[in-house]
Amino acid sequence: MEQGPPLIATIVGGIVLAFILAAIANRLRISPIVGYLLAGVVLGPFTPGFVADAGLAGQLAEIGVILLMFGVGLHFSVKDLLSVRAVAVPGAILATGIAAVTGWALARLAGWDNGAGVVFGLALSVASTVVVMRALAEHHLLDTDRGRVAVGWLIVEDLLMVFALVLLPALANLTGASGEPVTLHGVAVTVGLALGKVVVFIVVMLVAGRRLIPLLLHYVAHSGSRELFRLAVLAIALGIAYGAAILFDVSFALGAFVAGMVLAESPLSQQAAQESLPLRDAFAVLFFVSVGMLVDPAVLTTQPWLVLGTVVLIIPGKAVMAWIIVRALRRSNTTALTVAISRSQIGEFSFILAGLGISLGLLPTEGRDVILAGSILSIIVNPLLFNWLMQRKAQTVAKPVTPVAEAPAHATLVPTTLSDHAVVVGYGRVGRLAAAALHERGMPVLVIEDNDELAAAAAAAGLAVLVGNSARSDVIEAANLEGALWLLLAIPNAFEAGQVVVQARAINANLPIVARAHSDAEVAHLKGLGADHTIMGEREIALGMVDYVEAARLAAGTSD
Repeated sequence: MEQGPPLIATIVGGIVLAFILAAIANRLRISPIVGYLLAGVVLGPFTPGFVADAGLAGQLAEIGVILLMFGVGLHFSVKDLLSVRAVAVPGAILATGIAAVTGWALARLAGWDNGAGVVFGLALSVASTVVVMRALAEHHLLDTDRGRVAVGWLIVEDLLMVFALVLLPALANLTGASGEPVTLHGVAVTVGLALGKVVVFIVVMLVAGRRLIPLLLHYVAHSGSRELFRLAVLAIALGIAYGAAILFDVSFALGAFVAGMVLAESPLSQQAAQESLPLRDAFAVLFFVSVGMLVDPAVLTTQPWLVLGTVVLIIPGKAVMAWIIVRALRRSNTTALTVAISRSQIGEFSFILAGLGISLGLLPTEGRDVILAGSILSIIVNPLLFNWLMQRKAQTVAKPVTPVAEAPAHATLVPTTLSDHAVVVGYGRVGRLAAAALHERGMPVLVIEDNDELAAAAAAAGLAVLVGNSARSDVIEAANLEGALWLLLAIPNAFEAGQVVVQARAINANLPIVARAHSDAEVAHLKGLGADHTIMGEREIALGMVDYVEAARLAAGTSD
């Protein structure tokens, strides 16, 4: 059967299959990245059926790398890093070093040479920024102290790996993998030139880029065209990454990272991150699919012990190392566990290192297969570990005088004893204000919140708290919706809110439900599922402005 043009077939096949498998992974509460990687395995040459064009997929993946690293740079905050530098800097350096040495030893046991051992160890030592950032955001941990420590740790790791990408070509010369004669002088010159080019590039970006890039974005922003602003952000990311590779012989990854880092200091950085997110996500999917196409599933049978050793090093090994280091640096056990679980997987930087190692002749192809197998297995396990952490932490939330129903890891939820009460789902900025207003008016309030710190804040405010995910049937059943007077959905996620609406309607068909929305599509979605009233922020602001104008006109008319 005619498959169509290779480029179109590769993009369509990759995205469609990635969507199907990622949806299944999401249903199983596994990271969607696993679905993307498995889509690549299915489309790869080692499995029967349709085979995508690996060459084209690799080029698309390069764009994915650029946008991924640009996004990492946008999240790089010197201020946040400095606030946790006492833990993140020494901890990340020490943990990365120990993991790299352990990975090198494992490679040597497998019979590989030192060059392969170094690449293999480095690939296993760094965690996936994408996976961790998504997990922290999902559990509302990004703005907590332990979340900042974990992110700061990741930033230091990423910087170390960027430095490693610069030095790997020099290592190839040192080990003779490049096929050229090796001399100490030649290696010194190679390292010096590589570092010199990087320094020059960074200086140019810090001196000129810090002024020109924000100036360009401000000019485009004042044009009022959102489409042009989005295009400007993408042009900056792709243009600087490509220019850095051509002019300074710097990798696409480093060029994009520095571009994002420079842009992060602009007041428009958040808008730039938001505008580039859809395309970043799309090409990130193609990046992971292209990586999966390189996986030979046979490695599980040809190298079972090496795969097992790799998984043991990645999950319990790196986690225990990080936990010990964080505790030694006198941070709390909860912070130590958060950092430990964050490090117990590998991802995008590991793939980039493996690919560069193979292209330089340092790493054998089976090494890449082992790394990819370890990545898939660790990414599957990681969300389960985060869920365990959140359930464990939920048990430590302080109990107020009013009744609190908690959600321990291995216990049945205790239903609330409240009746004629209002149930507020979410205790963020919106939920906090709503719950406080109802409480002041004398109405009993039950807050449902899965973030332990926000739940503790609600409990400290004298509110009854149910700790758990509101989309879970056992949690929503414990809220006594049969006896409730109101259900207020203050969470920003319309899909999760929709699940709550459906379950609430099944429990109490007459319960008034008020939901929060961010767009007309979300309003229609929530109303279609059974919400009585939806409030969209932008609409309420506009109505508030109109009400103020009308009140001012009436006041002016009265005074006349």
